[in-house]
Amino acid sequence: MAISKAGDQTHGLDRFFAGVFNRVIPGLAFFSLALISTQARRSYRLRIEQVVRSAAEKAASQAKAAAKKASRALAPRKLGRPKGSKNKIAAPIVLSPELLRIQAMLEAQLKLMAGLIPLAYLLLDGHSGNNPALYMVRQCGLHLISKLRCDSALYRPYAGPYNGHGPHRKYGDKLDYQHLPDAYLKQTTTEDQIETRIYQLQALHKEFSQPPNVVIIIKTNLQTQAVAHAILFSSDLQMAFDKLLDYHRLRFQIEFNFRDAKQFWGLEDFMNISATAVTNAANLSLFRVNFSQHLLYDLRPTDPDCSILDLKALCRGTKYVAEAIKMLPEKPEPILLANIFSELASLGRIHVAQPTLHSP
Repeated sequence: MAISKAGDQTHGLDRFFAGVFNRVIPGLAFFSLALISTQARRSYRLRIEQVVRSAAEKAASQAKAAAKKASRALAPRKLGRPKGSKNKIAAPIVLSPELLRIQAMLEAQLKLMAGLIPLAYLLLDGHSGNNPALYMVRQCGLHLISKLRCDSALYRPYAGPYNGHGPHRKYGDKLDYQHLPDAYLKQTTTEDQIETRIYQLQALHKEFSQPPNVVIIIKTNLQTQAVAHAILFSSDLQMAFDKLLDYHRLRFQIEFNFRDAKQFWGLEDFMNISATAVTNAANLSLFRVNFSQHLLYDLRPTDPDCSILDLKALCRGTKYVAEAIKMLPEKPEPILLANIFSELASLGRIHVAQPTLHSP
């Protein structure tokens, strides 16, 4: 998560990509772990740390970008294996500083929650849909759920005959996302002239050390015949396609937490500049998100339309009324007092609440 920040004195100030602006902006970045309830369909923040890139990490990122740009300028390499090349021992997986940071946070949180809440899956965004991230998550004893690039090269396992010499062939035909075999089709739905087909298979990826459990979503506009697809995957090979889809959709609950923290609880507005103060401000903002969700959970059975703005207005109004009552020479009768709280504490709300006859 990146938030915009002006000035040049704030700890960890750097340039990060912001999805809201769809470009790189100066600001701060935070990585957090959240616990998602699959039944209540809510996300609750557990741990947050500021992302501060070292000079070596910045240099490595710039070198990688430059190498990628240079490779695009070169003439395309001929297909096939270069003549005279020899087999090489697979290099060990090296975790990037970003993955090491996530791993340290994850291990600390799992140690803190040991024996309290059994966890099985870690959900990460498409940025972490790669083999090093999969390796890191499996080291922590969890299964990864993430998203692959839409142009990822996936292959069917080879099921043909052995040619009699050399190693057994591993990779079969490359998957054509426009013409997937019907044997992998799990579900087809049509809504508002959009046909959605969902496929599931254990495909092979040349950069993955194990075959991922892949769910491919194909959407077709029946009027224009425009086609788009997305590729989700999990390291749990026994996971059903509908469960994987449902868990991945819950990722947006995490985005809603960040939205509430920025919009209502000051995550974009704090003026702290030191390392400790910045960390405290971000943690306080996300703690308010968790606390407000708990208050709304208690209010909504009797006040279903109550929003965060209504909650803030209610708390502020209740405080003002309580302080005003203290200044009266004589406390009003209980019924009158309850009516005063009910009417005055609701001023400023967006959604009008039903009157109640009890004081808070």
